[in-house]
Amino acid sequence: MDYLALFRMPTPMKITGRSSSITNSFINSIIPIIAPTNEQVKEALDILGMDHDSFQCVYCGAVASEWDHLRPLVLNKKPTGYISEIHNLVPACGKCNQSKGNKPWQAWIVSSAKLSPKSRGVPDLEQRIEKLNKYEAWLEPTKVDFESVVGKEKWEQHWANWESVQNTMRQAQTLATEINQKIAKTHAKL
Repeated sequence: MDYLALFRMPTPMKITGRSSSITNSFINSIIPIIAPTNEQVKEALDILGMDHDSFQCVYCGAVASEWDHLRPLVLNKKPTGYISEIHNLVPACGKCNQSKGNKPWQAWIVSSAKLSPKSRGVPDLEQRIEKLNKYEAWLEPTKVDFESVVGKEKWEQHWANWESVQNTMRQAQTLATEINQKIAKTHAKL
């Protein structure tokens, strides 16, 4: 009997493997969150053809578990300028939100990306796209030039802090690799 077929080694952890999470934290920590009114949520759901009893993922129709940023907050490791507000949020399921990431929804929804609505064979995709286009036209989302609001000095300091954290993570990874190799080498001799 081959018991090794049941066994899988844990994936090695890398400190630097978390650098995109750190980047997202540096961006998301500065983005304002504007809570909607009850009327705004109702209007948003009306445009999407939903109500309190038919609340679902706008992309695929599954149970909605979160609100996804229709327009991404982060692109190429920098803020896009969009903020968290009802005009830029749509109900989504976790699968769609994770699959879409920071891709433009129009390209992603009809792509063959893993877990995209097209790849999962969502039958009413054209109607969903139509509703999303209507939603996008509803109200212009807020777009902020963060640097001009806070000033060049503060903005550059924020990104210098980000770079410092990234450098510290790279140094920590180098040291962790050295420690790992020494321990593995010592253990192999035992």
